[in-house]
Amino acid sequence: MVIMDNMDGIGNLEEQALKRKERLKNLKRKLPGDNNSTNDTTNEIAVPLPKPKFRSYKPQDETLQESKLEDAQPTDVEDEVKDLLEAGKEKVVLQDLDISSLAPRKPDWDLKRDVAKKLEKLERRTQKAIAELIWERLKQGSEDNLGAVITMTNIKPTEDD
Repeated sequence: MVIMDNMDGIGNLEEQALKRKERLKNLKRKLPGDNNSTNDTTNEIAVPLPKPKFRSYKPQDETLQESKLEDAQPTDVEDEVKDLLEAGKEKVVLQDLDISSLAPRKPDWDLKRDVAKKLEKLERRTQKAIAELIWERLKQGSEDNLGAVITMTNIKPTEDD
């Protein structure tokens, strides 16, 4: 009995497949059709095919000769060329150029520019720290650092310190 059920299922699948094919044919032709009808050729309407256009091919058949397009003709470009030549003869007035902007820059110029202010602060702090170290050694009574004190007195303290 299981075998009979499988056979009925296979027959049913074939019928459903035929119905789907018929529906697809009708959809392709854009005709509303009957879902139960099969092999109904009386309702078929021939869809006209697009006519070919031959641009660079020369067909041998006389019926296709009608579809052949005429060869393209080159356009006249003399006027356009004359206008371009006249435009090229006019002198272009150059504005004053800043020569420094044309000179190539070193690859790290932007880094140096951004760090310059920070380096100034660090330089001041460094000088101040050196001066403090020297004063501490002098307070300890070391005579060897007397020469360093003389050089530090020559350095002028900045107002920002």
